[in-house]
Amino acid sequence: MGEGAKSLSETITLAPNPVNKCFGCGGANAGGMKLTFEQDNVNRRIVGRFVLGERYQGGGGMGHGGIIAVLLDEAMGKVCRFREVKAVTAEMTVEYLKPVNVQQEIIVEGRETEQKGRNIFMSGEIRDTAGAVLARGKARFVIIAPK
Repeated sequence: MGEGAKSLSETITLAPNPVNKCFGCGGANAGGMKLTFEQDNVNRRIVGRFVLGERYQGGGGMGHGGIIAVLLDEAMGKVCRFREVKAVTAEMTVEYLKPVNVQQEIIVEGRETEQKGRNIFMSGEIRDTAGAVLARGKARFVIIAPK
């Protein structure tokens, strides 16, 4: 089986790149989150499991709204890998449905909903381990180059 055919049935770990300075997923940003995701090639989605910890809290031990947006942006942005393109976030909306406890594990997921020309439309969710949706995002990414 060729490498391309093999990867379609596998999940690939997307660990922080040691030379990337991205705040969310880069390994070369000392103050960054250094997020690791899984690329699910079968379902064409990106999934991450995280415990944020106190560093990323807003008030009352709950996740800061900006950090919630970062998690959704990272998960949705990585979905561009399925099209093998570099794309940037053009616009994003976030629905904050329930507080995200920084001490409990959350699941962050992104997937593509549509493509029109250079625009790729994405959706994302943050859930708790019981499956309750805590936050939802929608975004439009614009392709800037092939990968």
